[in-house]
Amino acid sequence: MMFHTDGNQPKNNQVFVFGSNEAGRHGAGAAKAARLHYGAEYGNGYGLQGQSYAIPTKDGRIKTLSLEAIKRYVNEFKLFAKNNPQMEFFVTRIGCGLAGYNDSDIAPMFVGSPSNCSFASQWKTYLNGAHNVKH
Repeated sequence: MMFHTDGNQPKNNQVFVFGSNEAGRHGAGAAKAARLHYGAEYGNGYGLQGQSYAIPTKDGRIKTLSLEAIKRYVNEFKLFAKNNPQMEFFVTRIGCGLAGYNDSDIAPMFVGSPSNCSFASQWKTYLNGAHNVKH
């Protein structure tokens, strides 16, 4: 299974961070992988679940959320990651698949993420070369 076009995949100790919908219907894309392989709970659209963390990019009716709404969820995730420095997070390119946004729309929301987060190399430009672009 490949989660980034750069070919990187999560390490065994990393929490798989994926884009979800608020209804928690993890039926496609990275959300399906999270349900099948990382303990994401069907019906739970947000937060830590098993070895995964859901960030909604779609609403309960599977309509794409606004960038402002996604940013609120991203900020909550960043705070969670900061408050849990013992955990490592493998952040997929949330919102850049089924939700239809571009990397340039979503990646800048993660600027200032703590160093226990790693991102796809495609986001390096948008994260201003931040140290946390490692996978």
